[in-house]
Amino acid sequence: MKPLKVLPALILLLVLTSCSSVRVATDYDREANFDNYKTFAFFKPGIDKAEINDLDKRRILRAIEAELMANGYTKSENPDMLVSIFTKSNQRVDIYNNAWGNGAWGWGGYGGWGWRSGWNNNQVTTTTEGVLYIDLIDAQKKELIWQGSGTGNLETRNVEKKEVRVKEFVSQMLMQFPPEKK
Repeated sequence: MKPLKVLPALILLLVLTSCSSVRVATDYDREANFDNYKTFAFFKPGIDKAEINDLDKRRILRAIEAELMANGYTKSENPDMLVSIFTKSNQRVDIYNNAWGNGAWGWGGYGGWGWRSGWNNNQVTTTTEGVLYIDLIDAQKKELIWQGSGTGNLETRNVEKKEVRVKEFVSQMLMQFPPEKK
């Protein structure tokens, strides 16, 4: 009997966590020796091109700095690698087709008036998904050595929730840096 009482709570938890998930992808230069990178600085020309407001830029940069420093990297005036970001947004369209119900009386086209089994209830929702890219660049060669991208819903009007969401994006991406040695 107990598993049946817990099941609705587990389903709700699964739905809530799946809605807030960040999809992460990374790519890197297989020739780069990531052991050589100990220091970083932000690449201002690249960051200035990011098409988001300055408050969100600062949130993202603070989150990146905190993650890198927590992983043993040091911010420097003479860095081994440069950090840049850019963003874009995608329009996501979800179509929910619900063709069920008890039925109703109605006009059925060529079939005339009569009982119709079920309703056609199509729902279309659109949401804007944000994509955040973090580029790590070899400071000497000026070559991209690692790129992470995180896709998910960033939009929120609550500042505290936005801070948490940005940290989640950055943390999940940088969790895969440096790449594992093969």
